[in-house]
Amino acid sequence: MNQLIIKITKPMKLSVFAFIIAICSFSSFAASPPIDSGPKLGSQLPELTVLDQFGDKQKLSNIIRSKGAIIVLFRSADWCPFCKRHLVELQSEAYKFRNKGYGVMGISYDTPKTLRKFSHKKKLSYTLLSDQNVETFKALNVVNTENKPGDRHYGIPFPGVIVVDNMGKVVYTYFFEGYKKRVKFKKLLKDLDSI
Repeated sequence: MNQLIIKITKPMKLSVFAFIIAICSFSSFAASPPIDSGPKLGSQLPELTVLDQFGDKQKLSNIIRSKGAIIVLFRSADWCPFCKRHLVELQSEAYKFRNKGYGVMGISYDTPKTLRKFSHKKKLSYTLLSDQNVETFKALNVVNTENKPGDRHYGIPFPGVIVVDNMGKVVYTYFFEGYKKRVKFKKLLKDLDSI
């Protein structure tokens, strides 16, 4: 049997090495695939009551506007830097979502006081909601399973976004397993036209 032998020269080694680095770098910046979490498309948003950042009871359906609502689920506005940055990014796009006819809200397991403090500091114009009893996240099927009851971070959701129409029907979901990747709101704005 004849064998093909390729002699790798020093310049070729560098080219191969550069190629491998480029592939690894690209894959690390590639979009993460969504995980199977959250309510199913076409399902009805559960009618749940939670506390807003002022400690007032709010129904999720109260946030829905003429086209629907954008619901952002995040880990914490207290200790999660990725969440904080994501919430500030949402602020820069929130008025565009509202102009399209969507209500905007964020939900975490933080206390209303923590949410109020963050909202005030960052001058957020949308509602932040507190799911301290984990009832909302359980109903939405987004509880991060890495944390068990009794753990300090039990009750955090997988980070993601749910979009509902004006009747509360789920028309879009996207959740990430890791905590660093998040939905890009500029892209979501464009995607809303095709939902």
